[in-house]
Amino acid sequence: MSTPTTRTETRIHNIGYRDYDGPRLGRAYARRSLFSQSLRGAYGLGRSAKSKVLPMILFAVMCVPALIVVAVAVATKMKDLPLDYTGYAIFTQAVIGLFLASQAPQSVSRDLRFKTVPLYFSRPIEHVDYVVAKYGAMASALFILTASPLLILYIGSLLAKMDFADQTQGFGQGLVSVALLSLLFGGIGLVLAALTPRRGFGVAAVIAALTISYGAVTTLQAIAWNTDSLDAVPWLGLFSPITLVDGVQTAFLGASSSFPAEAGPGAGQGVVYLLVVLALIAGSYAVLLRRYRKVGL
Repeated sequence: MSTPTTRTETRIHNIGYRDYDGPRLGRAYARRSLFSQSLRGAYGLGRSAKSKVLPMILFAVMCVPALIVVAVAVATKMKDLPLDYTGYAIFTQAVIGLFLASQAPQSVSRDLRFKTVPLYFSRPIEHVDYVVAKYGAMASALFILTASPLLILYIGSLLAKMDFADQTQGFGQGLVSVALLSLLFGGIGLVLAALTPRRGFGVAAVIAALTISYGAVTTLQAIAWNTDSLDAVPWLGLFSPITLVDGVQTAFLGASSSFPAEAGPGAGQGVVYLLVVLALIAGSYAVLLRRYRKVGL
């Protein structure tokens, strides 16, 4: 008895796929979208409620001292603010460091951990677009954090009827200072966070880099001052991010230095400070580009 043969039939089903004929927005749109998403993410916007708690608390902590200063200045009719615009970021550097340590790893470490970075580099976005968007978003988030209290101080000084020209000049100098700080800190934070896919390691690395360097520099400056090695005090400031910013604004923005006995750098030393800051910013960008060329393979 013969076994009946089974015939298989191949059918092609039309399930309705059509070519996309809408607008193709390209690299610029993708870069802007990544920048916007990263900037919003730095403050927990578009994320869970738990993700909003820490950045919003830190933002409030940054602004509360400015509100107190303004309230006192208006109530007592002060002629000048008790805290300079350029000194506010130095005064609140611990808050800035915590914000950077918490948000820089959030911006880049998760992409590395879950191996989603190569998906970004499918067209049209390129490695440079990813780095520019992430760097720009982190620097912008820091600028918002540091410039907002300066704006509160400026508005408060005008309400207290302080000299308009002096306050405007001081406010402008403060904005230049925090813009430089945001670029420097943003680059350093992203480089350290991008070295590891583990968010906890990134947080620890950023805190250690900012805290240990500042503690070491201020300790050595105090020792140099007490041993009459006065010439060494400004040069030691080259080895910490926050003292670098302090030195630049002391040399070029008329700020009061936080160095021992206000022994900040002069104009010549200030040029060295500025060159080091610019080199660190450019170097951070170059390291990030190199890092993400390897990740995308």
